[in-house]
Amino acid sequence: MVKQKVTIGNPTGLHLRPAGLLCKAALRFQSSIKFEYGHTTANAKSVLSVLGACVKCGDEIELICDGADEQEAMAAITELINSGLGE
Repeated sequence: MVKQKVTIGNPTGLHLRPAGLLCKAALRFQSSIKFEYGHTTANAKSVLSVLGACVKCGDEIELICDGADEQEAMAAITELINSGLGE
């Protein structure tokens, strides 16, 4: 299991389009990919779960990847978030 904190930098936070991009990227990996925000744990492979976390610009989340390709998953997801999630 690997964990890493990242800050959401895109201006609109994790609304539908960025949540969809995050979910699409997470689904490419075999590992479990989740994130914690406040008292919420969200499944990064579920758009509804990501949207339900209500993450806004500037919020810090802790990504948690667990599985066979956890290192690759963590690198890809953090790069996607740091690049602004397509916005």
